[in-house]
Amino acid sequence: MRIRTDDEVYRVDAVWLGPPKATFPWRARYVAWLVGIPVFLIVLTVERWAGWSFGFFSTAWAFVATIVITRLITAKISHERPLGAVAAMAAKELNTPRERTTGTGGAASASRVRVRASRPLPKHRRRRQYQHHGYGGGAGAQGTPRARRSRPAARAGR
Repeated sequence: MRIRTDDEVYRVDAVWLGPPKATFPWRARYVAWLVGIPVFLIVLTVERWAGWSFGFFSTAWAFVATIVITRLITAKISHERPLGAVAAMAAKELNTPRERTTGTGGAASASRVRVRASRPLPKHRRRRQYQHHGYGGGAGAQGTPRARRSRPAARAGR
């Protein structure tokens, strides 16, 4: 037993065959006209930007390119996937965030290097500078120099 679906009802396209009593020799859906006319204008604009002059052959090639592009676009459009859904899908595909293939930064970056007008002081002079300003704490905080630690005396007999 064969069950018939209602797909044939939806397969009927809204087709414009041309003016009454002077129909076109081809079938074109309304959506194809809706897509094709703006595509033709865009193709003509791109040709002008490319430097092609306006003439018979440039317009003929624009017409051929429009037919090819329109057929590619309308092949994705059906009663189950209307033009609005295809346009929304294309817009979301173009605006979605992409994975970054290049790393940011590296082992060293010049933006993190500090540049100062004065030369930095060695560590032992920095300590004395802080001691004179009262930051050092401990025995040498009042400006008196610290006693240097001497090396441990060598044991006699060795």
